[in-house]
Amino acid sequence: MSSSDPNKLISKADKLTKLSLTRWSADWKSATLLYEQAANGFRVSKDYEKAKLAFEKASKGQEMLASPWDAAKHMESAAALAKELRNWTEVIDFYRRASELYMQCDRPQPASDSLAKAARALEDALPDDAVQLYTDACVILEDDGKEQMAFDLFRAAASVYVKLEKFTDAATFLLRLGLAADKCNARNSQCKAYLSAIIVYLYAHDLKQAEKCYNDCSQIDAFLRSDQNRCASKLLSAYTEGDVEEIKRVAQS
Repeated sequence: MSSSDPNKLISKADKLTKLSLTRWSADWKSATLLYEQAANGFRVSKDYEKAKLAFEKASKGQEMLASPWDAAKHMESAAALAKELRNWTEVIDFYRRASELYMQCDRPQPASDSLAKAARALEDALPDDAVQLYTDACVILEDDGKEQMAFDLFRAAASVYVKLEKFTDAATFLLRLGLAADKCNARNSQCKAYLSAIIVYLYAHDLKQAEKCYNDCSQIDAFLRSDQNRCASKLLSAYTEGDVEEIKRVAQS
């Protein structure tokens, strides 16, 4: 074995973290450096399972060295490898842990980003978990007063709900997007979100709920005076009359 053999590096690092008669304190600084070298070596050789474990250990090492930022980075690397291995439970656990570590650094943006990465990875395999991750990612940004940074996450969650045919949930998320946009004075995004919610109900053939959504949203002055309101009104009229050609025309416009 060469000194750069990742298996040998892991073995050496493990010994540095274990106490013995001759070692009374763990040498986390040296061990963490070796774990990082081993993780990169395993990743280069495409041994993703061992690379993942090495990044976990490197993350633990950075925590022991009171460096949560670097610990979070290594945990994200482990999560990305878990994704390659299609180990969805670990993808969730590792990205959530990374998010927690970023919050320890008082960095909500990367904390939210970690959860969003997990959500995107899980959209097809575990869509319900993906939606929960998107939700939690949005909450972090909302709590930090950064609603505008969450717009794409709201849309992504709504899209997953539509694929699951959970149309009420999809519309609810779009209305949440509208509320977030209102707080940011992002009028165009706000009105588009309300129109999208109405369209989701129409797509679900729930005309009654679409009309209620339209009436509720029209209580908001910005939407009442918008092009999106006029579009929604035309769509509702066309659906009520069963005018397929008018629906197509309005949708294309």
